[in-house]
Amino acid sequence: MKATGIVRRIDDLGRVVIPKEIRRTMRIREGDPLEIYTSAEGEVIFKKYSAIGELSENATQVAEIMRQLAGCPVVVFDRDHVVATSGVTKREFQERRVSPELEELMESRRQYYAGDGVRELHPVEGVNASTLAAMPILSAGDVTGAVAFLAGGKNQTATELQKSLVSAAAQFLGRQVE
Repeated sequence: MKATGIVRRIDDLGRVVIPKEIRRTMRIREGDPLEIYTSAEGEVIFKKYSAIGELSENATQVAEIMRQLAGCPVVVFDRDHVVATSGVTKREFQERRVSPELEELMESRRQYYAGDGVRELHPVEGVNASTLAAMPILSAGDVTGAVAFLAGGKNQTATELQKSLVSAAAQFLGRQVE
């Protein structure tokens, strides 16, 4: 654990303010759920809650089926990190942060399909992989993550099958969260 040097008092309603610098660094937005943990040493730990992260086993199975059907790599994200992969090296992608471009796509609740003059979307920070198709995962009206097919080889445009699969996977995972 890393000390920040910031001290905050609890108000009369039991609230504590998380400083803006920490919220920005940790990508904590207004309304984001936080899990509260305690330790034997008296520590209180706040951790961002990821509903998709709780479904990582299901997300991995969905990614594997999508890869088998479409023949290209698949990545499943929560709002901040890679949760599941298929067809790529897990070590290269696991726990990597979502790129600002994918984060903006999720926030605007838009889908992405490569080709047709659309600029490339690189969904993972620090990895030079582009996206063929991406769709936000919505649960009860809230964005909880995204599903994406990665470009591989000479495939540079999304097929109708890939568009349908990414949509179906996003809907399925969204319903699993509810």
